[in-house]
Amino acid sequence: MHSAVNSCLNLSEASIDFLRTIEAQMGIVADLSRADILLYARKSEHEAIALAHAQPHSLAHVYSKSREGYIISNKTRPEVMRTLITGQHQKEYRSFIAEGAPVVRQALPVHFPPPLAGSSSANGSSEKPRVVAALIIVTNLIEYERHRLRSRVFQQALKKLQLMVSYGQVPGAEALSPFGEQDGIIFVDDFGVVRYVSGVASNFYRRLGFKENLVGHHVADLETADEEIRRTALAQNRCLERDTKEGERYWVRKVLPLTSYSASRWPWLDTFSQTRLTAKPYGVLIAIHDATESRRQDQEIRVKNAMIQEVHHRVKNNLQTIAGLLRMQARRVKSEEARQILDETLNRILSIAVIHEFLSNDNSNIINIKEVSHRIVAQFRQGMLSPDKEIQLELVGEPIYLPARQATACSLIINELLQNAIEHGFEHKQAGFVRVNLADEGDEVIITVIDNGDGLPPGFKVEQADSLGFHIVKILVEEDLKGQLLLNNGNGLTVTVKFPKILFRGEEGWKEHVSL
Repeated sequence: MHSAVNSCLNLSEASIDFLRTIEAQMGIVADLSRADILLYARKSEHEAIALAHAQPHSLAHVYSKSREGYIISNKTRPEVMRTLITGQHQKEYRSFIAEGAPVVRQALPVHFPPPLAGSSSANGSSEKPRVVAALIIVTNLIEYERHRLRSRVFQQALKKLQLMVSYGQVPGAEALSPFGEQDGIIFVDDFGVVRYVSGVASNFYRRLGFKENLVGHHVADLETADEEIRRTALAQNRCLERDTKEGERYWVRKVLPLTSYSASRWPWLDTFSQTRLTAKPYGVLIAIHDATESRRQDQEIRVKNAMIQEVHHRVKNNLQTIAGLLRMQARRVKSEEARQILDETLNRILSIAVIHEFLSNDNSNIINIKEVSHRIVAQFRQGMLSPDKEIQLELVGEPIYLPARQATACSLIINELLQNAIEHGFEHKQAGFVRVNLADEGDEVIITVIDNGDGLPPGFKVEQADSLGFHIVKILVEEDLKGQLLLNNGNGLTVTVKFPKILFRGEEGWKEHVSL
């Protein structure tokens, strides 16, 4: 809801909470009405502001953008101001919107407390209902004409629902999934008899084996889940949504109990007394959606993910087996140079195995590079640090979520830089530290490896160096990550890797994770 609600005229804290309740219930009503619904309150004596805007999922929106925060006056929207001032229901009013499309508007007053028998203000007092807002239903003219051709039974049911939302009396609506263009709808009266079936719903029930017209049949005779969920919704007096499997098909049903209100005088007249509207059950609207195809697709995705996870698990096991063989070979060789080469190769394989281990335990292709770095640092503490030297390995920074391809490159880069710092940075020192720092700069990631060791020799250039590790790092940074490699030689060595968060093909979704 727009923040201007706190400065609108005649709104108490309790009435603002009531408007928030209406806002939460507007979505499904907009879907079933196939119309945009706006909630206006008075900003000043001569202006009103749209506090909330619900747009339908069942067809194209009337407005291309949300109108929340839009200010109107008596000159631009007289029907809105008239309802806010007089509390009168403004029936169908044809006009145009800014986009030039013809629309039909109707305005319902919103009273607080709602003028219902047994209702009271939030503090328990018998406060007199007053107009605090206006609910504006804006329908595209073409859709309005289509609606006029629909069954009068459905039209009346929809009017009941629209009036209910103006009273904030559609409990549970906020938890319902949207009603889409391909969904069907039926209306069942208070006696459990089907009185209206949309064309889409008729096709759905034919798939369940009902070839004849359902109108006039008791819903219990259908022997589907409709009767059970209808009774439950009526008993709880709230909207419900249920997933069921009938035959070989999956269905999603949404049930909205409807209420009819009656009184000796209309609630929008300005001569209020203690007379309140009396509510009685009117029936239910049942929206039905065939979710079979989407469920099958979800099941296929789950099976594929399970297979991919199994592949990653086997790759990890194979890499660890290779690492074990290399470790055995390193123990047997007599050449120190050969042993060092085998150890370096072993660490590279283990750093890649870490990525496959994470992928085998997670459905997504997204890796937290801090967790990977923690595993790599732990491996170095266990196997690479000489007992004769006191070198502290540190890892600092925030969790950073990257696609698997970038995460693999980062793991190799961190492995190589740690290995270089430990092997070559402390040849003439007995103690020191190596720190890995991870920084998420929004669209850019910065990895910094700092040590207080001997530093690089004078005139060192990566292109001319014999170090295989630095060559690997340079290739990974510049060619794979499309980033920059920076070396700062002074009081040790600082290596900085900067690269953009690139969305690799086939690895969508990493932006769903937020670095904390």
